Amino acid sequence: MKYLEFVNSLLKSEVVKHDNLVLFGQNINAGSCLGGLTRGLVIKDRGRVINSTNSENTLCGFGFGMMINGVSSIFFMKQLDFLLLGIDHLVNTYNIIRNMKQENASFTIMPIVVDNGYQGPQSSFNNLPDICSIARISGFSISTKWEAEKIISNELVSPGFRIITISQRLFKEELPSPEKLYYSNDDNTVFQYGSGNDVTIVCFNFSFPQGYDLYQELKKNNINASIFNVTSATPTNWDRIIEDVQNTKKIVIMDDSKSQNLSCDALVTDIHLKFDLKKKIILKRTLSDNWLDPVSDKMEIDTKSIINELSN
Repeated sequence: MKYLEFVNSLLKSEVVKHDNLVLFGQNINAGSCLGGLTRGLVIKDRGRVINSTNSENTLCGFGFGMMINGVSSIFFMKQLDFLLLGIDHLVNTYNIIRNMKQENASFTIMPIVVDNGYQGPQSSFNNLPDICSIARISGFSISTKWEAEKIISNELVSPGFRIITISQRLFKEELPSPEKLYYSNDDNTVFQYGSGNDVTIVCFNFSFPQGYDLYQELKKNNINASIFNVTSATPTNWDRIIEDVQNTKKIVIMDDSKSQNLSCDALVTDIHLKFDLKKKIILKRTLSDNWLDPVSDKMEIDTKSIINELSN
């Protein structure tokens, strides 16, 4: 199944379970329904669907206001960049709510990361941790079938506030569906999909498809890898990853975020504090001078050179 179709099917199954749930956002049940993300959402009779304006600052305040009054809601946002307009609420309003200990209701913001390329400067932002780090906000990025099921069922309408992002670049792609989920932590922030003794692959943001391609190519070359995906927007409990790297002593990290403030750097620091590595390959964005022009947005990985480096 396509990535977008699967996420939409999970949303439809989840929102119909909850009483008094408010869904809101621009054209969420009209027009394109955010490219199909919110198409066909049905809620219980006492809930409400609101097609709003595109005033993101006001809408963030609207969601927090409902949260204070015990009403759970989901704000579907058509572009992550627009969430920058609600920064004051994400920091100051949310901190007031936490200080008042009024997180009994649920408020989730679900923005689309516009990372499919050729969009220009208004879609240059793809790094959720930049927002989450300013106020210690829980945030999740969904890349696989397993993550979609766990994060949407456990986090979408649970008490408190969080941000859940999906990748527009992956909308029409086949959903990455590794055969086996080896491990996921209680916070749904670290997922393991393969186990090997030769190297550990760790993916951040929406780089898992490239990481999984590398994992499969390594297997063809008799290099057995473990592979993890970190769905958290801020540093999390990655003891399982560190244990695996301590065994393999080799790590490949992928992070396709455009920011210079990357969660993967915290992982590297934690590893170096515990033991030395035999091999470390860190793959990040290399932005050319024309990165604000409408250009392809996919981080390219030279799989052959990585295999050669790991083989030596």
